[in-house]
Amino acid sequence: MDKAGVKMKEVIIYTDGACSGNPGPGGYGAVLRYGSHEKEISGGERQTTNQRMEMQAAIAALEQLSEPCHVLLHSDSAYLVNAFIQNWFGKWQSNGWLNSKKQPVENRDLWEKLLVLAGKHQIEWVKVKGHADDELNNRCDQLARDAVPR
Repeated sequence: MDKAGVKMKEVIIYTDGACSGNPGPGGYGAVLRYGSHEKEISGGERQTTNQRMEMQAAIAALEQLSEPCHVLLHSDSAYLVNAFIQNWFGKWQSNGWLNSKKQPVENRDLWEKLLVLAGKHQIEWVKVKGHADDELNNRCDQLARDAVPR
């Protein structure tokens, strides 16, 4: 339910990122499911990192949602999932976007985009084991690898 008590649409999202070299060319992939509907998205960049592609997959997927939704977002990226589950943002923001080593937080531009998008939805962040038996995680991995610019 949203704040007004209206039942929100439930969307299942799986995301993954890939990089050939780190940094190097990279790609991301996502699968979105709402009821019987399924959508696959992917994209890539010529010079990036694996962490940026993991984050970009979540951003691109959440940007597909046209209204506030209850989202189960699955990722094999501990970096992405733990940042939300453990509220790393609160510490970063109170420290002026500096990490625990007093250095600028990497990928701040993407974290800020994710925070805005996450604020529009009710998101449950789910960590999945990468390269295992999870069909949708494996599909996202394939989409991400296929999107790496050659």
